[in-house]
Amino acid sequence: MAEMTLMMALKEIADERGIDEYELLDRLEQSLAGAYERTLRLENDCRVTIDRESGAIYVYELIPDPDFDWIGAEEDEEPEYEERDVTPPDVSRLAAHQAKAVINSMIREAKREKIFDEYIDRVGDMVSGPVQHSRNNFTIIKLSDEVEAELPEKERPITERYHHNDRLKVYITEVRQTRRAGESSVIVSRKHPGLVKRLFEVEVPEVDDGIVEIKSIAREAGARSKVAVSSRQDNLDPVGACVGPAGSRVRNVVHELRGERIDIIPFSENPADFVSSALSPAQVLRVIIDEETRTANVIVAPNQLSLAIGKEGQNARLAAQLTGWRIDIKSSEMASAAGLIPETGAMEDLEEIDTQCIAEVADGHRCRNHARPGSQYCGIHEKKHAAQLAQDAE
Repeated sequence: MAEMTLMMALKEIADERGIDEYELLDRLEQSLAGAYERTLRLENDCRVTIDRESGAIYVYELIPDPDFDWIGAEEDEEPEYEERDVTPPDVSRLAAHQAKAVINSMIREAKREKIFDEYIDRVGDMVSGPVQHSRNNFTIIKLSDEVEAELPEKERPITERYHHNDRLKVYITEVRQTRRAGESSVIVSRKHPGLVKRLFEVEVPEVDDGIVEIKSIAREAGARSKVAVSSRQDNLDPVGACVGPAGSRVRNVVHELRGERIDIIPFSENPADFVSSALSPAQVLRVIIDEETRTANVIVAPNQLSLAIGKEGQNARLAAQLTGWRIDIKSSEMASAAGLIPETGAMEDLEEIDTQCIAEVADGHRCRNHARPGSQYCGIHEKKHAAQLAQDAE
């Protein structure tokens, strides 16, 4: 009678929790086998079977066949056992206790599998939630009532500290299918360059719509990022779109990144132009490209050298990451000594070159883009200037 009651209870719980009844019974048999080996102090392994109709439980000790050739047996040959019935009188009492543990374990696993199925396709997405608790080596962020994400120490900028209920935007880097209790399935980052991209997609409609494309990002989290952008519309300034009116859009990104500096760079297919822009805010006099070694030799005025290199080499390092070119920066004097430019005359002319576009934009300020080689205008305003000249000629 007790066995039948247990069987009915298991079926009811399985239906209620959405657990497969037969998988539950299989797991319960395995769990009971280990429990009865310890309880009955058996010398050998045991096997437990549960009658699927009546719920009757049987315990058998597996006694090895003394005639089985353990040494000469083939690798895939199964050993033979004699089964001895050792079913105790109160067999259902232990079964009820084990059933509870097995059910709880299966519920936890089902929950982890649900989280995995829900988030596995969201790797690369940005999500947000309040900080549950934060330690030196990890931070837990609540994404929903049932889902918590782990922000490991290595994915947290060293400049950031979090407190309970701080709301953070994070980038999903990994979703694990794990069976270990207490381990988060969703791993997130605050250092990944993808977080910067997702933030611009939220703040800049043109980026979200695909009109402005983020071509590459170089980031030293917590300190500085460089973002290369291009426009799919000739009359749209991608840098201005990302900066926003009075800098409002980029300011919101900086605020979310807790003061991290953001340099927005116009992308160019011309390596010299791209490298020159990437070294902003330094003014570059000339870029000499070596395709074979993929090196960009950059020449700047002496008073621009430290700005081009940046504190501890940060500006040059990020520019190299952004462009994919090895960047070697020299002052005009150093370049002259190395034979990259003439020693006199031409060098003086070189230092007088203004590489910024001379066009005036809508707000009355000068365009921030670099002029194209041989022109006083950037790619966008060069076309406008040519169109205006053609119109005036008519």
